[in-house]
Amino acid sequence: MKITLFGATGGTGREVLRQALDAGHEVTAVVRDPARLDHSHPNLTVLQADVTEPAAIGPAIAGRDAVVSALGSRQGRAPTTICADGATGIVKAMKIEGVRRLVVVSASGMFTEGDGPLTRFLAKPILTRVLEHPFADMRRMEGLVRASGLEWTIVRPPMLTDGPRTGSYRSAIDRNVRGGIRLSRADLADCILRCLADRGPLNAAVAVGN
Repeated sequence: MKITLFGATGGTGREVLRQALDAGHEVTAVVRDPARLDHSHPNLTVLQADVTEPAAIGPAIAGRDAVVSALGSRQGRAPTTICADGATGIVKAMKIEGVRRLVVVSASGMFTEGDGPLTRFLAKPILTRVLEHPFADMRRMEGLVRASGLEWTIVRPPMLTDGPRTGSYRSAIDRNVRGGIRLSRADLADCILRCLADRGPLNAAVAVGN
């Protein structure tokens, strides 16, 4: 499979990149700073471009089978627009280039459907206040993806760790995984690549957790 990856220098993006290449896929990584991508492979192409400029990222998307966005803010709790701005550029470029399959990473912390009472009424209200700005950016991103008309999947992980890839995580469609409060970035990458391999679920949000 030929995959275009955005956010390849982040924690999740690095895992997606490594696992995709190990599985024999061809990956084009679109990055702002190639120096931050300490990975080389015969099936890896690196393009330096601004994700918010459709014309600049178009060459990386043309002829690809799928696009993965693991974009996220590096500013902690500060106001950010990277996810929404990135989605805007990616969707426009995909439509121009005629590529339809899109998988994006969001977060389960913004939602309570499927959660137990303790998480729903105690933990989540605190979390949504602490991460108000990143969550607002991700909500805008999700809205843009849902309205794109593309064949999309939104993957919503909980708190991410640097643990190993186990493949034993749980998932749920359009609702959170009850009690699934942590997930390794390696397992998140595994889930993303499974969504691509399985061609779905399409036009749905998939929550994943241990």
